[in-house]
Amino acid sequence: MAKKLYILSSGAGGTKYMTTEALQALDECEVVVGYRNYVKEIRELIGDKPMFMSGMKKELIRCQEAINYAKDGKTTCIVSNGDVNVFGMATLITELVDEQNLWEEIEVISIAGVTSFLATASRIGAPISQDFAVISLSNKFTNIDMVNKRICNCLDADMILGIYNPKTKKRTLPYQNFLKALSKKEERIAIIASHVGREKEKITVTTTTDLIEQDIKHPEITMSTLIIVGNSQTRYTSNGKVLTPRGGLKPQIL
Repeated sequence: MAKKLYILSSGAGGTKYMTTEALQALDECEVVVGYRNYVKEIRELIGDKPMFMSGMKKELIRCQEAINYAKDGKTTCIVSNGDVNVFGMATLITELVDEQNLWEEIEVISIAGVTSFLATASRIGAPISQDFAVISLSNKFTNIDMVNKRICNCLDADMILGIYNPKTKKRTLPYQNFLKALSKKEERIAIIASHVGREKEKITVTTTTDLIEQDIKHPEITMSTLIIVGNSQTRYTSNGKVLTPRGGLKPQIL
């Protein structure tokens, strides 16, 4: 039987967005690997199992450690916040296993999770009920010109946008380019979310005008912030929720 390596989605934050499948995988595993802050958030569920934790920018090391544990015969979980396939650890694990030709030796199992994009939408109404795109403004792995192109194309197509990794103190140009693209469109509803699922959770509903006017000095926009920008049909409900109607109330044309 192949040795098991779970790429485990821990959900948006804390433990409330973990799925039953994720909890079962965590119970089955013998070793837990992950970014220090994310592992600590689910520490109560890990018990006395061995853990390998490290800090930011150590993703490659963590992935290789998880693979090594699995090769040694230990059922292993590598923890990825949100969903493993949404800017998570699935890509690195898959690339490394493929590069090292370990598919027959290790069974890699991805466990889906509830991202902050989906969790925020559920908190605020029904803002993403039409076509949407999720884009990271980090240009660490993606050329900034490609990031800009994707933003502009999605806005031109009137898609709802989920923006991850807006800016850091040093990396502001992709975010400024995003604001420039927004300024060429009519004002839209914007949702700013941080620490979703955690005690410090904060979700603010504002407008793209507010984002543009405050530029890089906006106090709520950081690397860990999620932004949702509605499309031209996104509106407020009578009680202040956000709605992008799908059209189900209109008579259907046969």
